[in-house]
Amino acid sequence: MDKAPLLIVNHLKKYFATKKGRLHAVDDVSFTVEEGKTLGVVGESGCGKSTLGKTILRLVEPTSGEIILDGENIVAMKAPLLRKARLKMQMIFQDPYSSLDPRFSVSELIADPLKVNQVYSSKKEINERVGLMMETVGLAERFRNSYPHELDGGRRQRVGIARVLALDPKFIVCDEPVSALDVSIQAQILNILMDLKEQKGLTYIFITHDLSVVKHISDDIAVMYLGQCVEKASSDDLFLNPLHPYTRALLSAIPVPNLSRRHARPTVIRGEVGNPIEPKPGCRFSPRCEYVSEKCTGEDIPLKEISSNHFVSCVLT
Repeated sequence: MDKAPLLIVNHLKKYFATKKGRLHAVDDVSFTVEEGKTLGVVGESGCGKSTLGKTILRLVEPTSGEIILDGENIVAMKAPLLRKARLKMQMIFQDPYSSLDPRFSVSELIADPLKVNQVYSSKKEINERVGLMMETVGLAERFRNSYPHELDGGRRQRVGIARVLALDPKFIVCDEPVSALDVSIQAQILNILMDLKEQKGLTYIFITHDLSVVKHISDDIAVMYLGQCVEKASSDDLFLNPLHPYTRALLSAIPVPNLSRRHARPTVIRGEVGNPIEPKPGCRFSPRCEYVSEKCTGEDIPLKEISSNHFVSCVLT
């Protein structure tokens, strides 16, 4: 018997009220993530990636939809139950500096979630857990009493990861955790995340705009455009057989270290990004798509399964 997915997202929506109408930041997004797997979420800035991650954790309240984590509906939970559920789900933020309290030392930052959630009863147990978390993420003991401003970006992000791991969660949203770091440090942080996934059986949603990174770490990839998921497939399948014009354009922009392809030109997406405030029915990429036709406008195009585990929202498929 197949095991139920750890995370099920059904028709999730998040709208923000503005003076000109409702901004559709996340609009009818559905997917599942199996336990121990990583779902990469990609798309250009403003497509709703980070809002999706925050909404799933209810850091931002959803407008409608279901979020089922480990068999429990997160959306329907009241504060006391939600607080308990947060022990299972955590988030690694994009900026490793602004996400850390500058008044706390490294040991205090890692110990803080343990104290807030009253996980341990003694100071000795907390200190032992802090030491274990520092060792897990590769932070030397000498940094225990250091403050965030005394650390470089890579070590700050290690502190952020250690804080998340302190509560032993099952599910983690990684919101562009390496985008603010140097390339060499990015590789170190990605390796830590991948090792932790193998050791602890963690489940990730990995949000990024870097397609080279997402291919390296993800089992499945979802491509978002203006609040909607336009394509979702396994990592290998998406890179070998991209079907949506937007996905093809994104993949064509990846630098390839191959001299035989030095004359290849990326697909240029022309036109401007549409308005996410009260968008008209139809494909939201259509104003910029070279294959646009009458079928692309008038009504929304559902995400449909073209082949096994390969979903696309396009009239061309």
